[in-house]
Amino acid sequence: MNVHQRVLILDDEEDLRSILAQRLGRRGYEIMEAATAQEGMALLQETIFEAVLLDIRLPDGDGLQLLQAMKKRQPDLQVIMLTGHGTLESAIEAMKAGAYDYLTKPCNLSELEITLQKALEQRKLMVENTGLRQVVHRQNAELLIIGDSEKMRSLKAMTRKIAQTDTPVLLQGESGTGKELFARALHVWSPRSGQAYIPLNAGAVHETLMESELFGHEKGAFTGANAVKLGLVEMADQGTLFLDEIGEMPLNLQVKLLRFMETGEFRRVGDNRLRRVNVRIVTATNRNLPEEVKAGRFRKDLYYRLTGMVLHIPPLRERKGDILQLAEHFLRTGLRRHTLQGGNPAQDRSQSQTIHLAPETQEALLAYDFPGNVRELAHLMERGMILAEGPLIRIRDLWPEHGEGRSSIQTELPLPDEERAAEMDEKSIKTERQGDQAEQENQGDVLAGYLTLAEIEKDYILATMKKVDGNKARAARLLGISVRNLYRKMEEYS
Repeated sequence: MNVHQRVLILDDEEDLRSILAQRLGRRGYEIMEAATAQEGMALLQETIFEAVLLDIRLPDGDGLQLLQAMKKRQPDLQVIMLTGHGTLESAIEAMKAGAYDYLTKPCNLSELEITLQKALEQRKLMVENTGLRQVVHRQNAELLIIGDSEKMRSLKAMTRKIAQTDTPVLLQGESGTGKELFARALHVWSPRSGQAYIPLNAGAVHETLMESELFGHEKGAFTGANAVKLGLVEMADQGTLFLDEIGEMPLNLQVKLLRFMETGEFRRVGDNRLRRVNVRIVTATNRNLPEEVKAGRFRKDLYYRLTGMVLHIPPLRERKGDILQLAEHFLRTGLRRHTLQGGNPAQDRSQSQTIHLAPETQEALLAYDFPGNVRELAHLMERGMILAEGPLIRIRDLWPEHGEGRSSIQTELPLPDEERAAEMDEKSIKTERQGDQAEQENQGDVLAGYLTLAEIEKDYILATMKKVDGNKARAARLLGISVRNLYRKMEEYS
């Protein structure tokens, strides 16, 4: 029996569709039918098929063009072309376009069954090869989770163990600790690794669009819904759905997510039909969800559903033994990226030359608390590669505003980080203005007093823009924000 192997019969001859559907249905295939190219593509947007029997001539489209569109949407799809107008030229064209085989109508049903079986066997081999590639991905995931500290070794071992289950996992940790990296590792180390890994940042999608993004929508479901859209839960079928910043999800959608997690069923926006998928849910947050539950901003029942297992990703200040190893990794990958892009981080550095941290820079990094965590360290290394004037990165290259004086670096004070700034919630912080003491005395004690977060951010943006001679793309990269966000902040601060 060919249980769960879905075959689409796309032909405008109703009698032929009926004969093929009955014959293949008795063999255990799950059959769906369509008479036009439009109907066929609509079904392909809704359902994953293993094979398609495709008429080369359809009333509303060319079968060869449709073949290319189908293969683009589902690369593993096996397509067998059917025609009553068989020519060598069209057969060659179909094979070049990605068809598995080509049969002439009226079809010999036994021959068609054999051809379909062989096509599906080839698809199975293709999927198995994909699985072999996933072994390499698993090894890469191991390499990318960098750190040999006791905390990281224990965390990686726990992640590998949890990955073998389908239990929902909540990743907790401060911004920049690498939660998404662990989410991806949970996928590639799992039995689902050959299937899709679909990430979504719940804080980056507008509330009105979130349901459509997750569950999809039907054509005409709302203004602007001009076509059927697959939701992320469908795209992640048999794989993993990673919902980052889950604490940002609106309450009305939390109810629907809970129902989906309990039943595996959902409805697209604008559709009454229940659909079922099999998805592993991994979520992440830097919020204190129990406090959010107490405050009424997060559902208690969803919280308990999400926390089948909880992994706490430690901040970088709690695993300082990993700092230099991470820094060297970011330098290697950053230098390779700059070389591949055809540019050199520093104009006077040979492309073949490596770059390292000066001893005093290593000491400064180990003394620093990294409120922006691993993300901040990555940004620092990027900045150091760009500003260094030789093969060694000095303190001044990482913290230009502090010069060479390591003692002046405030371990409590982070470099501006957009997410960290949001967490601080516009609070004023006290910081000592660096600079010439005589100038401070001339201008009064105001420079050494209290500054708002906005004032600090404005000053740092201006200093960075000056350092890169007004190059907004480089400035945005050094600041760790998008160019679009940089423009917005520059407009905000005039």
